[in-house]
Amino acid sequence: MLCGCFGYAAFGDMSPGNLLTGFGFYNPYWLLDIANAALVIHLVGAYQVFCQPLFAFIERVAQKHLSESTFALINKEIPVPVPGLESPFKLNLFRLMLRSVFVVTATVISMAMLFFGGVVGFLGAFGFWPLTVFFPVKMYISSHKIPKWSSRWISLQIMSGACLAISIAAAAGSVAGVVCDLKVYKPFKTSYEEL
Repeated sequence: MLCGCFGYAAFGDMSPGNLLTGFGFYNPYWLLDIANAALVIHLVGAYQVFCQPLFAFIERVAQKHLSESTFALINKEIPVPVPGLESPFKLNLFRLMLRSVFVVTATVISMAMLFFGGVVGFLGAFGFWPLTVFFPVKMYISSHKIPKWSSRWISLQIMSGACLAISIAAAAGSVAGVVCDLKVYKPFKTSYEEL
């Protein structure tokens, strides 16, 4: 969020989508490769963290709607011995298939949509406030037993409200970007004309 705010403060609406290469800076290549590798490492972890609630929801729905014997059959864990580990690795085919299909689907959708960054920006703006601000603030208030209308409670509520306003503005900006991108959209084709 800090990088996005500084980018917008510095460049306004002309801020490039990729701060690493959006200015025509391609040398030294090794520096861009290190930055991209760090980005991949960060996103692999974030992808796993944010997808876990969805996977748990799908597993609960499958357990609820399938008969007990059918769910037990597809949710069976197969022990796979791994050298160097005391206990065998438990392979669950249902989870493996579910997560593989999800990743492949997300990848195909991202390749088909030129404006995938705008959609991801909208989803990020939609999920930022409740997951990163609202629930942690509520948990902090509950765990520290902060009384209502105290100065700390008021400052936390002001911070939460400001982050909500930023999330709403980011969501609106993402929707506007998607609407503009839809005018020139061609599936599975990236346009480098504006770079």
